[in-house]
Amino acid sequence: MKKIFVTLLACLPALTFAAGGHNPHVVKADIDLHDQASLQRGATAFIENCLGCHSTQYQRYERVANDVGFSIDEINELIYTDAKVGDLMFSAMPQEQAAKWFGAAPPDLTMVARVRGSDWVYSYLTTFYQDQSRPFGVNNLVFPSVGMPHVLERLQGVPVLQEDGSIVASGGSLSAEEYDQFALDLTNFLTYSAEPIRLERERLGKWVLGFLAIFFVLAYLLKREYWRDVH
Repeated sequence: MKKIFVTLLACLPALTFAAGGHNPHVVKADIDLHDQASLQRGATAFIENCLGCHSTQYQRYERVANDVGFSIDEINELIYTDAKVGDLMFSAMPQEQAAKWFGAAPPDLTMVARVRGSDWVYSYLTTFYQDQSRPFGVNNLVFPSVGMPHVLERLQGVPVLQEDGSIVASGGSLSAEEYDQFALDLTNFLTYSAEPIRLERERLGKWVLGFLAIFFVLAYLLKREYWRDVH
């Protein structure tokens, strides 16, 4: 008992550090993997705005088309490189050149929503703000000292950090509500991309739990029958 108590005391600093690492700027992302229209908009947004720098190298164009409801012709229209519909989704940017331009090659985003969480991804997309002290003129509340330009500024507008901690953008092609939906759709797609089989896994999981429940009843009745004479 004494050893267990000492072990718990030793863990307290680590637990305290973990609790202190929570970012208050990370907010809930109301994603819905059943919303196929959102997934289609998110896939389009990713290919048109992100794939130039970031790959999703564990995902294929054809798999995306089948899962989100694009026809082969529709996905082919979105492919702007010489890639084929059955190819993996690699960025057209050479990694060595990217490392020279940005200091580090842009990371692959296939698993970002699983590693960071959907809430983090959504919050990251919506918390860029103007900061002239940074090399690209922007910073991020969720990822301080970010080394990435705000490539969506033409859509959101110039984001300015207010005294109350909020961010107000102006001059973009989208309204605040439209940009929020854009970020949500993009997060929805990246959440799907991190685990394309998730919906199928959840569907099969219900059947497995149902089978186990029925099997438990049968096993319990069988046990009673076997032990009837013993008792």
